[in-house]
Amino acid sequence: MPSMKFDRVTGKCVDLSFEGKGVVKLSYGTVFVDGLFPGEEAEIEIQYKRAGSYFGKVYRLIKKSPDRIQPLCGVCTACGGCQFQQYAYSAQLKYKRDKVADAFRRNGLENVEVEPTIGAEMAYSYRNKIQVPIGRDPHGHIVSGFYRSGTHKIIPVDKCWIEDRRAEIIISKIKTLMKEFHYDPYNEDTRTGLIRHVLIRTSRHYEEVMVTLVTNKDEFKGKNNFVKELAKRCPMIKSIIQNINTRDTNVILGEKERVLYGPKTIKDSILGVDFLISSKSFFQVNPEQVEELYKTAISYGNLQENEEIFDAYCGIGTISLCASKYVKKVVGVEIVKDAIIDANKNAKLNNISNAEFICGDAGIELEKMVQNGVKFSTVFVDPPRKGLDEKFISKLLELKPQKIVYVSCDPETLARDVKILSEKYNILKVQPVDMFPMTFHIETVVALELKK
Repeated sequence: MPSMKFDRVTGKCVDLSFEGKGVVKLSYGTVFVDGLFPGEEAEIEIQYKRAGSYFGKVYRLIKKSPDRIQPLCGVCTACGGCQFQQYAYSAQLKYKRDKVADAFRRNGLENVEVEPTIGAEMAYSYRNKIQVPIGRDPHGHIVSGFYRSGTHKIIPVDKCWIEDRRAEIIISKIKTLMKEFHYDPYNEDTRTGLIRHVLIRTSRHYEEVMVTLVTNKDEFKGKNNFVKELAKRCPMIKSIIQNINTRDTNVILGEKERVLYGPKTIKDSILGVDFLISSKSFFQVNPEQVEELYKTAISYGNLQENEEIFDAYCGIGTISLCASKYVKKVVGVEIVKDAIIDANKNAKLNNISNAEFICGDAGIELEKMVQNGVKFSTVFVDPPRKGLDEKFISKLLELKPQKIVYVSCDPETLARDVKILSEKYNILKVQPVDMFPMTFHIETVVALELKK
């Protein structure tokens, strides 16, 4: 049994965990290992112990899996952003399908058939949202990158293989300009310095990029000239926002913002519907695969032109507006006020008149409308990672819409909720969609139909 940090053990990987770590079973417990894949044997360096399990990294690989590949990224094992750069994409897709199936099995739904994962044509360069901390390396050079997993130590990354290539160019120019303007990066220990993070959002359908500079000060010398020079050197930038975060916190964005250049939003499109995106808007990070996700969800709804549908947890109206062309009316509900404001703006932007957006609790609003005589044959749900609220599930079971389409970013809470709904609903289809290649994350769409 390991007695201390950095002890070494030898073992064979028998599985991958929910978070994509190699699972090694030893006589005294389980070791979870980053970058170790099923069938591989390795000498493992133990890093720490938590909740009765050990966590380590590969010290020396003894036997390789045929699914191990040469990663494009040289720091993927240190960065923590990608778990699967060294894992063949076909194996990633199988792992994600098995992950969903296993979640259903452990929730008592052993007979549910899970479809093969819908893979991405672009497994790299897909992320349209990039946020990086800015700091200094031991030699005093300004660096950007990602925090080493479980720490606040920046791993310098000049080229991230899963982000939009435009972001790489812009971040490089920002670091150069910081040197020229003598701007210091933020130091967490001393709470000094100016630039804390850089957040970049890119549009796939339009030549529009937004840059958000997260600063430790409200005002700073040379700001206007810095912004002009950044826009000049990076003509693809449409908007530059300053976000002020003076708090001693791990939260990236502060409450106060101002526009330094251009408009406060950029525009992108999903399935022919345009959306305005602000610095804080929730918008799916993979523009190619979100269309696959929403096409799948809408097709599972089997929508009819004379029906009214309900979209719970609607956010800025992405599913609602994409589905609106197929139905008489769609009502979207979201508890975040700013998201509803954005949803109404997006409806107006697209001249969509049959979509109504309400700020409130989804369960309460659904019950109100049903009491007022509104009947929804189809309900879409796309909740946060924690899944559906118990009261909302109870309301669905009470009101019994004919169809429920569940879009989920977490197989565990999805399976838990579907198990409860299966009391009155048949599970027709379960479709994983790979929105996040090179990572362990997976989106899933489930079609449910009321039992007769």
